Amino acid sequence: MKGLVSVVAAHRPSRVLKAIPYAVMVVVAVVDLTAGAGVGFLPLMSLGPAFAGLVGGWRRTAWIGSLAMALTVGLGIYDDLLAHRRGITALVSVAGVTVAGLVAAVMRQQREEELASVRSIAEVAQRVLLRPVPLAAGSLRVAVSYTSAVADARIGGDLYEVVATPYGVRTIVGDVQGKGLEAVETAAVVLGAFREAAYDEPTLTAVGERLEHALERHLTAEKFVTAVLAESGPGTDPGCGSEPSMTLLNYGHPAPLVVRRDGTAAFLAPPERALPLGLALHGTKGPHPHTVDFAAGDQMLFYTDGVSEARDAEDRFYPLEQRAALLRDPDPEAAVEALRQDLVAHTQGPPHDDAAMLLVRYRSDEPCPPPTTDTVR
Repeated sequence: MKGLVSVVAAHRPSRVLKAIPYAVMVVVAVVDLTAGAGVGFLPLMSLGPAFAGLVGGWRRTAWIGSLAMALTVGLGIYDDLLAHRRGITALVSVAGVTVAGLVAAVMRQQREEELASVRSIAEVAQRVLLRPVPLAAGSLRVAVSYTSAVADARIGGDLYEVVATPYGVRTIVGDVQGKGLEAVETAAVVLGAFREAAYDEPTLTAVGERLEHALERHLTAEKFVTAVLAESGPGTDPGCGSEPSMTLLNYGHPAPLVVRRDGTAAFLAPPERALPLGLALHGTKGPHPHTVDFAAGDQMLFYTDGVSEARDAEDRFYPLEQRAALLRDPDPEAAVEALRQDLVAHTQGPPHDDAAMLLVRYRSDEPCPPPTTDTVR
Protein backbone atom coordinates (compact mmCIF):
# COMPACT_ATOMS: atom_id res chain seq x y z
CA MET A 1 0.00 0.00 0.00
CA LYS A 2 2.81 2.41 0.86
CA GLY A 3 4.46 1.64 -2.46
CA LEU A 4 1.24 2.43 -4.35
CA VAL A 5 0.82 5.72 -2.50
CA SER A 6 4.40 6.75 -3.27
CA VAL A 7 3.94 5.93 -6.96
CA VAL A 8 0.72 7.98 -7.15
CA ALA A 9 2.40 10.88 -5.35
CA ALA A 10 5.36 10.74 -7.71
CA HIS A 11 3.13 10.88 -10.81
CA ARG A 12 0.79 13.60 -9.53
CA PRO A 13 3.11 16.59 -10.29
CA SER A 14 3.75 15.42 -13.86
CA ARG A 15 0.00 15.03 -14.48
CA VAL A 16 -0.60 18.57 -13.26
CA LEU A 17 2.16 19.91 -15.51
CA LYS A 18 0.69 18.06 -18.48
CA ALA A 19 -2.72 19.60 -17.86
CA ILE A 20 -1.51 23.19 -17.43
CA PRO A 21 -1.18 24.07 -21.18
CA TYR A 22 -4.76 22.95 -21.91
CA ALA A 23 -6.10 24.71 -18.82
CA VAL A 24 -4.37 27.97 -19.77
CA MET A 25 -5.71 27.91 -23.31
CA VAL A 26 -9.24 27.15 -22.10
CA VAL A 27 -9.12 30.07 -19.65
CA VAL A 28 -7.84 32.47 -22.32
CA ALA A 29 -10.52 31.32 -24.77
CA VAL A 30 -13.33 31.64 -22.20
CA VAL A 31 -12.21 35.12 -21.09
CA ASP A 32 -11.89 36.27 -24.69
CA LEU A 33 -15.37 34.99 -25.56
CA THR A 34 -17.08 36.38 -22.47
CA ALA A 35 -15.22 39.63 -21.90
CA GLY A 36 -14.70 40.52 -25.51
CA ALA A 37 -11.72 41.38 -27.65
CA GLY A 38 -11.14 44.62 -25.81
CA VAL A 39 -9.60 42.79 -22.86
CA GLY A 40 -6.61 41.87 -25.02
CA PHE A 41 -6.16 38.30 -23.74
CA LEU A 42 -5.64 36.71 -27.14
CA PRO A 43 -1.78 36.93 -27.16
CA LEU A 44 -1.78 34.99 -23.88
CA MET A 45 -2.75 31.90 -25.89
CA SER A 46 1.03 31.49 -26.38
CA LEU A 47 1.26 30.34 -22.73
CA GLY A 48 -0.07 26.97 -23.87
CA PRO A 49 2.98 25.96 -25.95
CA ALA A 50 5.21 27.70 -23.42
CA PHE A 51 4.08 25.35 -20.62
CA ALA A 52 4.05 22.38 -23.01
CA GLY A 53 7.84 22.36 -23.11
CA LEU A 54 8.06 21.54 -19.39
CA VAL A 55 7.10 17.88 -19.81
CA GLY A 56 6.77 15.49 -22.73
CA GLY A 57 8.55 15.46 -26.05
CA TRP A 58 8.71 17.80 -28.98
CA ARG A 59 5.74 16.12 -30.68
CA ARG A 60 3.49 17.05 -27.75
CA THR A 61 4.79 20.63 -27.85
CA ALA A 62 4.13 20.80 -31.60
CA TRP A 63 0.60 19.48 -31.11
CA ILE A 64 -0.22 22.00 -28.36
CA GLY A 65 1.35 24.78 -30.44
CA SER A 66 -0.83 23.83 -33.41
CA LEU A 67 -3.88 23.73 -31.16
CA ALA A 68 -3.02 27.17 -29.76
CA MET A 69 -2.58 28.53 -33.29
CA ALA A 70 -5.95 27.10 -34.36
CA LEU A 71 -7.67 28.64 -31.34
CA THR A 72 -5.98 31.98 -32.00
CA VAL A 73 -7.13 31.97 -35.61
CA GLY A 74 -10.66 31.00 -34.62
CA LEU A 75 -10.91 33.65 -31.91
CA GLY A 76 -9.30 36.21 -34.22
CA ILE A 77 -12.01 35.57 -36.81
CA TYR A 78 -14.69 35.75 -34.10
CA ASP A 79 -13.28 39.04 -32.79
CA ASP A 80 -12.59 40.35 -36.29
CA LEU A 81 -8.92 40.92 -35.40
CA LEU A 82 -7.02 39.01 -38.09
CA ALA A 83 -6.82 42.09 -40.30
CA HIS A 84 -5.58 44.24 -37.44
CA ARG A 85 -2.24 44.55 -35.70
CA ARG A 86 -3.50 42.98 -32.46
CA GLY A 87 -4.57 39.81 -34.27
CA ILE A 88 -1.32 39.54 -36.20
CA THR A 89 0.65 40.13 -32.97
CA ALA A 90 -1.23 37.28 -31.28
CA LEU A 91 -0.49 34.89 -34.17
CA VAL A 92 3.20 35.82 -34.20
CA SER A 93 3.41 35.39 -30.43
CA VAL A 94 1.92 31.88 -30.57
CA ALA A 95 4.15 30.86 -33.48
CA GLY A 96 7.30 32.25 -31.88
CA VAL A 97 6.66 30.66 -28.47
CA THR A 98 5.84 27.33 -30.15
CA VAL A 99 9.17 27.33 -31.99
CA ALA A 100 10.99 28.25 -28.77
CA GLY A 101 9.14 25.48 -26.93
CA LEU A 102 10.12 22.95 -29.59
CA VAL A 103 13.78 23.91 -29.28
CA ALA A 104 13.58 23.72 -25.47
CA ALA A 105 11.86 20.32 -25.58
CA VAL A 106 14.51 18.88 -27.91
CA MET A 107 17.35 20.22 -25.74
CA ARG A 108 15.68 18.92 -22.57
CA GLN A 109 15.27 15.45 -24.06
CA GLN A 110 18.93 15.43 -25.04
CA ARG A 111 19.99 16.39 -21.51
CA GLU A 112 17.71 13.73 -20.02
CA GLU A 113 19.26 11.10 -22.29
CA GLU A 114 22.76 12.22 -21.32
CA LEU A 115 21.86 12.17 -17.63
CA ALA A 116 20.36 8.69 -17.96
CA SER A 117 23.57 7.52 -19.62
CA VAL A 118 25.71 9.07 -16.88
CA ARG A 119 23.58 7.50 -14.17
CA SER A 120 23.77 4.13 -15.87
CA ILE A 121 27.57 4.32 -16.08
CA ALA A 122 27.78 5.51 -12.48
CA GLU A 123 25.64 2.61 -11.29
CA VAL A 124 27.91 0.15 -13.12
CA ALA A 125 30.96 1.80 -11.57
CA GLN A 126 29.26 1.67 -8.18
CA ARG A 127 28.64 -2.08 -8.53
CA VAL A 128 32.25 -2.65 -9.55
CA LEU A 129 33.66 -0.46 -6.78
CA LEU A 130 31.27 -1.47 -4.00
CA ARG A 131 30.44 -5.07 -4.69
CA PRO A 132 27.45 -6.57 -2.86
CA VAL A 133 28.63 -7.80 0.52
CA PRO A 134 27.91 -11.43 1.45
CA LEU A 135 24.79 -11.93 3.54
CA ALA A 136 26.74 -14.38 5.70
CA ALA A 137 30.49 -14.61 6.24
CA GLY A 138 31.95 -16.98 8.78
CA SER A 139 30.19 -16.41 12.08
CA LEU A 140 28.70 -13.11 10.92
CA ARG A 141 25.51 -12.00 9.22
CA VAL A 142 25.95 -8.80 7.24
CA ALA A 143 23.71 -6.01 5.89
CA VAL A 144 24.67 -2.72 4.26
CA SER A 145 23.06 0.59 3.32
CA TYR A 146 24.62 3.27 1.13
CA THR A 147 23.17 6.66 0.21
CA SER A 148 25.17 9.04 -1.95
CA ALA A 149 24.88 12.79 -1.49
CA VAL A 150 25.19 13.14 -5.29
CA ALA A 151 21.69 11.92 -6.15
CA ASP A 152 22.09 12.10 -9.92
CA ALA A 153 25.36 10.18 -9.99
CA ARG A 154 24.54 7.75 -7.16
CA ILE A 155 28.17 7.36 -6.32
CA GLY A 156 30.43 8.93 -3.72
CA GLY A 157 33.55 8.54 -1.59
CA ASP A 158 32.35 6.18 1.15
CA LEU A 159 33.60 2.60 0.97
CA TYR A 160 33.01 -0.77 2.60
CA GLU A 161 33.96 -4.40 2.09
CA VAL A 162 33.60 -7.75 3.86
CA VAL A 163 35.85 -10.69 3.00
CA ALA A 164 36.21 -14.14 4.51
CA THR A 165 39.91 -15.00 4.71
CA PRO A 166 42.07 -17.76 6.23
CA TYR A 167 42.61 -15.39 9.15
CA GLY A 168 38.93 -14.73 9.77
CA VAL A 169 36.25 -12.41 8.44
CA ARG A 170 37.75 -8.99 7.78
CA THR A 171 35.79 -5.81 7.29
CA ILE A 172 36.57 -2.23 6.29
CA VAL A 173 34.40 0.87 6.34
CA GLY A 174 35.95 4.16 5.26
CA ASP A 175 35.36 7.69 4.08
CA VAL A 176 37.50 9.47 1.50
CA GLN A 177 38.08 13.19 1.94
CA GLY A 178 36.43 15.18 -0.82
CA LYS A 179 33.88 14.34 -3.51
CA GLY A 180 33.69 13.56 -7.18
CA LEU A 181 35.80 11.34 -9.38
CA GLU A 182 38.97 11.91 -7.37
CA ALA A 183 37.27 10.53 -4.24
CA VAL A 184 35.97 7.56 -6.22
CA GLU A 185 39.47 6.82 -7.55
CA THR A 186 40.89 6.95 -4.02
CA ALA A 187 38.16 4.65 -2.74
CA ALA A 188 39.02 2.20 -5.52
CA VAL A 189 42.69 2.23 -4.45
CA VAL A 190 41.77 1.52 -0.81
CA LEU A 191 39.35 -1.27 -1.65
CA GLY A 192 41.73 -2.90 -4.12
CA ALA A 193 44.57 -2.86 -1.60
CA PHE A 194 42.30 -4.16 1.17
CA ARG A 195 40.94 -7.05 -0.88
CA GLU A 196 44.45 -8.28 -1.58
CA ALA A 197 46.00 -7.57 1.80
CA ALA A 198 43.10 -9.12 3.73
CA TYR A 199 43.96 -12.51 2.20
CA ASP A 200 47.74 -12.15 2.36
CA GLU A 201 48.56 -10.52 5.68
CA PRO A 202 48.42 -12.53 8.93
CA THR A 203 47.54 -9.53 11.16
CA LEU A 204 45.11 -6.65 10.91
CA THR A 205 47.96 -4.21 11.56
CA ALA A 206 49.80 -5.53 8.52
CA VAL A 207 46.65 -5.02 6.44
CA GLY A 208 46.54 -1.40 7.57
CA GLU A 209 50.19 -0.91 6.64
CA ARG A 210 49.48 -2.22 3.15
CA LEU A 211 46.71 0.35 2.80
CA GLU A 212 49.10 3.10 3.92
CA HIS A 213 51.67 2.07 1.30
CA ALA A 214 49.02 1.98 -1.44
CA LEU A 215 47.74 5.45 -0.58
CA GLU A 216 51.28 6.82 -0.27
CA ARG A 217 51.70 6.18 -3.99
CA HIS A 218 48.29 7.58 -4.90
CA LEU A 219 47.24 10.46 -2.67
CA THR A 220 48.23 14.06 -3.19
CA ALA A 221 49.23 16.32 -0.32
CA GLU A 222 46.74 16.86 2.51
CA LYS A 223 44.36 14.16 1.27
CA PHE A 224 43.32 11.35 3.58
CA VAL A 225 40.93 8.48 4.23
CA THR A 226 39.36 7.69 7.58
CA ALA A 227 38.72 3.98 8.03
CA VAL A 228 38.05 1.32 10.61
CA LEU A 229 39.18 -2.27 10.04
CA ALA A 230 37.67 -5.21 11.90
CA GLU A 231 38.48 -8.89 12.20
CA SER A 232 36.35 -11.71 13.53
CA GLY A 233 38.50 -14.81 13.98
CA PRO A 234 37.60 -18.17 12.44
CA GLY A 235 37.08 -19.79 15.83
CA THR A 236 34.92 -17.26 17.64
CA ASP A 237 32.18 -19.61 18.78
CA PRO A 238 32.50 -20.46 22.49
CA GLY A 239 32.21 -24.12 21.60
CA CYS A 240 35.30 -23.82 19.42
CA GLY A 241 37.59 -23.29 22.37
CA SER A 242 37.96 -19.49 22.29
CA GLU A 243 36.00 -16.52 23.56
CA PRO A 244 34.01 -14.70 20.83
CA SER A 245 35.55 -11.33 20.05
CA MET A 246 36.11 -8.65 17.41
CA THR A 247 39.43 -6.90 16.80
CA LEU A 248 39.26 -3.29 15.61
CA LEU A 249 41.86 -1.01 14.03
CA ASN A 250 40.68 2.59 13.78
CA TYR A 251 42.31 5.19 11.50
CA GLY A 252 40.56 8.36 12.69
CA HIS A 253 37.10 7.01 11.80
CA PRO A 254 33.89 7.38 13.85
CA ALA A 255 33.82 4.64 16.49
CA PRO A 256 31.58 1.65 15.67
CA LEU A 257 28.40 1.21 17.69
CA VAL A 258 28.00 -2.13 19.47
CA VAL A 259 24.51 -3.24 20.47
CA ARG A 260 24.49 -6.04 23.03
CA ARG A 261 22.00 -8.84 23.27
CA ASP A 262 20.22 -7.09 26.16
CA GLY A 263 19.73 -3.94 24.04
CA THR A 264 22.43 -1.79 25.62
CA ALA A 265 24.51 0.21 23.14
CA ALA A 266 27.92 1.88 23.33
CA PHE A 267 30.50 3.37 20.99
CA LEU A 268 33.76 1.41 20.74
CA ALA A 269 36.27 4.22 20.90
CA PRO A 270 39.91 3.16 20.32
CA PRO A 271 42.40 3.29 23.23
CA GLU A 272 44.03 6.31 21.58
CA ARG A 273 43.22 8.35 18.52
CA ALA A 274 45.24 7.79 15.36
CA LEU A 275 45.72 9.70 12.13
CA PRO A 276 43.65 8.77 9.08
CA LEU A 277 45.16 6.75 6.28
CA GLY A 278 47.40 8.89 4.09
CA LEU A 279 48.49 11.31 6.84
CA ALA A 280 50.98 9.14 8.69
CA LEU A 281 54.46 10.69 8.55
CA HIS A 282 57.53 8.58 7.96
CA GLY A 283 58.23 6.57 11.09
CA THR A 284 54.93 7.49 12.77
CA LYS A 285 53.25 4.55 14.42
CA GLY A 286 49.81 3.61 13.29
CA PRO A 287 46.82 2.81 15.50
CA HIS A 288 46.89 -0.01 18.03
CA PRO A 289 44.40 -2.83 17.53
CA HIS A 290 41.95 -3.38 20.36
CA THR A 291 39.73 -6.38 20.98
CA VAL A 292 36.16 -6.32 22.29
CA ASP A 293 33.72 -9.07 23.22
CA PHE A 294 31.35 -10.03 20.44
CA ALA A 295 29.07 -12.89 21.45
CA ALA A 296 25.88 -14.49 20.17
CA GLY A 297 23.09 -11.91 19.93
CA ASP A 298 25.49 -8.97 19.68
CA GLN A 299 25.66 -6.71 16.66
CA MET A 300 28.04 -4.00 15.53
CA LEU A 301 27.21 -1.04 13.31
CA PHE A 302 29.97 0.54 11.21
CA TYR A 303 29.08 3.87 9.61
CA THR A 304 30.50 7.04 8.09
CA ASP A 305 30.16 10.63 9.27
CA GLY A 306 27.29 11.13 6.86
CA VAL A 307 25.28 9.25 9.48
CA SER A 308 26.70 10.56 12.76
CA GLU A 309 26.91 14.17 11.55
CA ALA A 310 23.52 14.33 9.84
CA ARG A 311 21.59 17.34 11.16
CA ASP A 312 17.92 18.16 11.44
CA ALA A 313 16.20 21.49 10.81
CA GLU A 314 17.34 22.72 14.24
CA ASP A 315 20.97 21.80 13.50
CA ARG A 316 21.00 18.83 15.90
CA PHE A 317 23.12 15.77 15.13
CA TYR A 318 21.48 12.44 14.51
CA PRO A 319 21.27 10.60 17.89
CA LEU A 320 22.64 7.30 16.67
CA GLU A 321 23.11 5.68 20.07
CA GLN A 322 19.54 6.52 21.05
CA ARG A 323 18.26 4.92 17.84
CA ALA A 324 19.94 1.56 18.52
CA ALA A 325 16.53 0.04 19.30
CA LEU A 326 15.71 0.28 15.57
CA LEU A 327 18.17 -2.57 14.97
CA ARG A 328 16.04 -5.12 16.81
CA ASP A 329 14.50 -6.59 13.65
CA PRO A 330 15.53 -10.26 13.19
CA ASP A 331 16.39 -9.52 9.55
CA PRO A 332 19.64 -7.48 9.39
CA GLU A 333 18.68 -5.84 6.10
CA ALA A 334 15.30 -4.76 7.48
CA ALA A 335 17.04 -3.40 10.59
CA VAL A 336 19.46 -1.28 8.54
CA GLU A 337 16.63 -0.05 6.34
CA ALA A 338 14.65 1.03 9.41
CA LEU A 339 17.67 3.01 10.60
CA ARG A 340 18.15 4.56 7.15
CA GLN A 341 14.53 5.69 6.98
CA ASP A 342 14.81 7.20 10.45
CA LEU A 343 17.94 9.07 9.32
CA VAL A 344 16.09 10.48 6.30
CA ALA A 345 13.22 11.54 8.57
CA HIS A 346 15.70 13.26 10.86
CA THR A 347 17.28 15.31 8.06
CA GLN A 348 13.90 15.87 6.36
CA GLY A 349 15.47 15.59 2.95
CA PRO A 350 18.39 14.19 0.98
CA PRO A 351 21.69 13.80 2.85
CA HIS A 352 24.31 16.52 2.64
CA ASP A 353 27.06 13.89 2.76
CA ASP A 354 27.45 10.28 1.70
CA ALA A 355 25.99 7.97 4.33
CA ALA A 356 27.13 4.34 4.57
CA MET A 357 26.12 1.81 7.21
CA LEU A 358 27.33 -1.76 7.58
CA LEU A 359 25.75 -3.99 10.22
CA VAL A 360 27.36 -7.25 11.35
CA ARG A 361 25.69 -9.72 13.68
CA TYR A 362 27.19 -12.65 15.49
CA ARG A 363 25.44 -15.89 14.65
CA SER A 364 25.99 -18.94 16.85
CA ASP A 365 24.84 -21.52 14.29
CA GLU A 366 28.11 -21.35 12.33
CA PRO A 367 30.03 -24.64 12.68
CA CYS A 368 33.57 -24.61 14.00
CA PRO A 369 36.23 -24.51 11.27
CA PRO A 370 38.54 -27.50 10.90
CA PRO A 371 41.87 -27.20 12.71
CA THR A 372 44.76 -25.89 10.63
CA THR A 373 48.49 -26.13 11.17
CA ASP A 374 49.84 -23.98 8.33
CA THR A 375 48.26 -20.65 9.33
CA VAL A 376 50.39 -18.39 11.47
CA ARG A 377 48.57 -15.50 13.18
